[in-house]
Amino acid sequence: MSRDKFIEGRRWVVKVGSSLVTNNGLGLDRQAIANWARQLVALQGAGIELVLVSSGAVAEGVSRLGLKSRPREIHMQQAAAAVGQMGVIQAYESCFMEQGVHAAQILLSHEDLSDRTRYLNARSTLTTLLELGTLPVVNENDTVATAELCFGDNDTLAALVANLTNADAMVILTDQDGLFTADPRSHEDAELVSVGSAHDKSLAAMAGAGSSLGRGGMQSKLSAAKLAARSGTDTMIANGRFEDILARIASGEELGTLLTADSEPMTARKQWLAGQLSVAGNLQLDAGAVNVLCNSGKSLLAVGVQRVSGKFRRGDVVACVTGEGVEVARGLVNYDAAEIAKLCGKSSDQIEALLGYGGEEEVIHRDNLILSR
Repeated sequence: MSRDKFIEGRRWVVKVGSSLVTNNGLGLDRQAIANWARQLVALQGAGIELVLVSSGAVAEGVSRLGLKSRPREIHMQQAAAAVGQMGVIQAYESCFMEQGVHAAQILLSHEDLSDRTRYLNARSTLTTLLELGTLPVVNENDTVATAELCFGDNDTLAALVANLTNADAMVILTDQDGLFTADPRSHEDAELVSVGSAHDKSLAAMAGAGSSLGRGGMQSKLSAAKLAARSGTDTMIANGRFEDILARIASGEELGTLLTADSEPMTARKQWLAGQLSVAGNLQLDAGAVNVLCNSGKSLLAVGVQRVSGKFRRGDVVACVTGEGVEVARGLVNYDAAEIAKLCGKSSDQIEALLGYGGEEEVIHRDNLILSR
């Protein structure tokens, strides 16, 4: 298994753990954050689109509030996150501005990515930000995401963002060199796993515990790699304390642990979407639209829709059928049933006039469309 596919990826999700952005839990390490900003901007200049998932809000809040350790009570964790998030974003904003790049703050909970409408909204926002050349900084919305504070971590969030953005690669930076055959802190003969499959169940037995600053250990990173693999994203787990680690990974240097998705991004993403779908309605298409979907791999536009049936909302799954009622595709719609009924047979440049707002050009984007035959 080669690293060539990984380093050729043009869209990366980079997750930086708490231990790499805090000063041993005593607030943020602003020098470290400035270093991450420099490295990320350098990668962006090399043509790689980047989304940063950064931990540190709770750890920063613990410091600002003068707490002795990370609290166990949910309401205290939420309060610490609310206070600490201010410092995290201020630090990244100033550091990216020094590099001449605009940052954007995105706060997500897992519910944002499981609800179809919110999923599409988040995807549209992130895609637009990347097109504008900004660098999104994503963090979990710890102030309201009770379940995630109990069981989740930003490794998992990074994987969900990789699914959301159809990323080619995910880089999880930690204070460990990667995955070892045993815990290197207690086994001197432990060896670094250079390359493996994200689906290899035997790797779980090798993972050890996490640090006291963050929530995720190596187990969560393996789970995140498997989650990211469902959209064809390869994962690199590497030591963020190595100098210029991102540039070295991008150059193909043999560092860290590469966990491959073992499938092409689009193929895996379609398979993932196919497993999630339950049809909420039908769109009857004209012959031209059927031909475009089946033979050209393009998005579905309103001009090709003849009729709408069923009651569905933006983000629901609908079936695309021929005039004879034969299903040819299904996917996540960008508009609700009543809106699409107004758009049937119309060109995309009429959407704003017909609906009163400028939405997506596509009724179903090709990335959210799966052929049925």
